[in-house]
Amino acid sequence: MKTTLTIAGSDCSGGAGIQADIKTMTMNGVYAMSAITALTAQNTTGVYGILDASPEFLKAQLDAVFTDIYPDAVKIGMVSSKELIEIIAGRLEFYNAKNIVLDPVMVATSGSNLLKTDAVNTLTEKLLPIASLVTPNIPEAEVLSDIVIEDEAGMKQAAKYIGDTYGCAVLIKGGHSINDANDLLYEGGNFTWFKGKRIANNNTHGTGCTLSSAIASNLAKGFDLKESIEKAKEYISCALNARLDLGKGSGPMMHNFDLQGKFSKEAE
Repeated sequence: MKTTLTIAGSDCSGGAGIQADIKTMTMNGVYAMSAITALTAQNTTGVYGILDASPEFLKAQLDAVFTDIYPDAVKIGMVSSKELIEIIAGRLEFYNAKNIVLDPVMVATSGSNLLKTDAVNTLTEKLLPIASLVTPNIPEAEVLSDIVIEDEAGMKQAAKYIGDTYGCAVLIKGGHSINDANDLLYEGGNFTWFKGKRIANNNTHGTGCTLSSAIASNLAKGFDLKESIEKAKEYISCALNARLDLGKGSGPMMHNFDLQGKFSKEAE
């Protein structure tokens, strides 16, 4: 069985973070492991408290995983401080980790800030250059590129800047009022659009975590990057279509899905 490690914060409500990652990885047929960067008090309406793990304890978690069950892929989510980012980058390089998917979590769906200001530079300097794929949403891509994105041309400009500057593939998620749900991949100088339709569902807490975890799971199973993204979009679309409702809102993670997504892939 292929193995995938998630390095992220814990969401006590179960819809995002470590909990969403583990559920997604399990549903996508890989063995999920975790290294927790922070405890959070949060739910679908907001983040009410963050307690960071110490750098020493995060290092101990990563060492424990890599020296026993080497992961076939790594997903990185919420890391709120520069000290923790430095530990992650250092250990991943030390163990020559592969198939690293970085979801640069800066702001929660609810609008709460999850990344300290002084950590942004460390994120770009330490983690982006070792990532196989970075998956920012529109606001995050604007921060990483310092480019205002107002249309699909802006998405292409930002993706190219991030990819060329940091030497990684970039998947910009276009759901923030730019288009229906069309994501843009920039890899090796080439652009590929992954088309999708916006799904009327208010339960979007944790969708970013879910997408990046599904991509990492597919990479662990040996699919190439484009196929991994296509399969991940199919998975999350089916999850949203299921319209699972646990209360005021919920992350669309666990359900009996009929995985028949409707996506088209267009290369330029």
